[in-house]
Amino acid sequence: MAKLCFLFLFSFQVWLQLAISHTIVKFLPGFQGPLPFHLETGYVGVDEAEDLQLFYYFIKSQRNSKEDPLLLWLTGGPGCSSFTALAFENGPINFEAKEYNGSLPTLVLNPYSWTQVSSMIFLDLPVPTGFSYARSPVDFQRSDFKQVSQAVQFLRKWLMDHQDFLSNPVYIAGDSYSGMIVPAVVQKISNGNNEGIKPLINLKGYILGNPSTDSTFDANSNIPFAHGMGLISDELYESLKKSCRGEYQMIGPNNTECLKSVDAFDKCISDLDRSHILERKCPLVPPRPTELGKRRYLNENSQEFLHFESDLPTIGCHDYVQLLATYWANDDNVRKALHVRKGSIGEWQRCDYKFPYTYEIQSSIKYHTDLGIKGYRRLIYSGDHDMIIPFLGTQAWIRSLNYSIVDDWRPWHFQGQVAGVEATQLPSTSLPNVLACSKGG
Repeated sequence: MAKLCFLFLFSFQVWLQLAISHTIVKFLPGFQGPLPFHLETGYVGVDEAEDLQLFYYFIKSQRNSKEDPLLLWLTGGPGCSSFTALAFENGPINFEAKEYNGSLPTLVLNPYSWTQVSSMIFLDLPVPTGFSYARSPVDFQRSDFKQVSQAVQFLRKWLMDHQDFLSNPVYIAGDSYSGMIVPAVVQKISNGNNEGIKPLINLKGYILGNPSTDSTFDANSNIPFAHGMGLISDELYESLKKSCRGEYQMIGPNNTECLKSVDAFDKCISDLDRSHILERKCPLVPPRPTELGKRRYLNENSQEFLHFESDLPTIGCHDYVQLLATYWANDDNVRKALHVRKGSIGEWQRCDYKFPYTYEIQSSIKYHTDLGIKGYRRLIYSGDHDMIIPFLGTQAWIRSLNYSIVDDWRPWHFQGQVAGVEATQLPSTSLPNVLACSKGG
């Protein structure tokens, strides 16, 4: 019996090593000196045969990692690397926005990183996003519910391997299309906890930025948003309202007046960057070509790599740092420093849209409703210049929940200046959760 028990434990250890691997990263190419924060990168295998290897970046809270919350971050797309958030949004590093000259782009510290008050896991999901990959050549399925299941599998396995964080408060966070995924992930974790699935996760709530939620609210808010921002005339807006009757997406073929007005609207906004209407409209960072047959790196021929695409964002463009990230992440030394498995992926792309994806969640409002009843804390924030998912749509679906307003719109300040406005709402059951809509650039 003792021998059998020993063999079982040994087999479990081997399985865990296959399922999870990680390394501490103390230096990053492009950053001067040792990293002033704890960075770990690694892989966690999910699904039955561990064929899907999910790559992650883990950064300990720079304040008190034993007690501070643990956030699992999922970037939207679907198919955009969580490195987007780590390097451009709420992580501890940024790219220095200077004109690329063929040398490795430079990394600098972000003084506003969320990791100053929380530990964060930035996860590349779904496969093959970022550095995540499939070990077998079989076709993998990408869908909303697959992504939800894999995120929950990842978190439970990661916590089993990092048991020091089992007692930390856990929040699931994300932005953009993750507005569809994150609430479903929270629901699945909550249900699993109720069913006693181990390890139990100390789930407290979730955070969403400019989240996709429901096309009825999101897409139909584009035209009122554009009018409110002075992007279209009163006359065109009135024509749109009258002919389309508030439904600007599912337009019947016989409604010629509505179609004509929507076409005029599209022409009016065609030269705007819809992700940030005040920014210059620049070329997007394109996906790297797949027909090259072999991986190409910065140190092979930097000038050819730089000029491979003829239409790229230039210095001064909002997306220029994303171009720098592409050069950086495809450098051999960077991949070695991050401990990316050699040969696991070809060109790194910030967003990879070329693989099929099944959209199964048409609206995440039902998850918000249920999670509100369960008392989870929620923070919903929106930038006021995003026309892809306008704050008006976010306000509208929050209003549809019929929550009581605890604190009405009020400004919040940063360094003595108004940086945005916020409101706090509670379900009518008065459960102790918070749903806030914060508007700021």
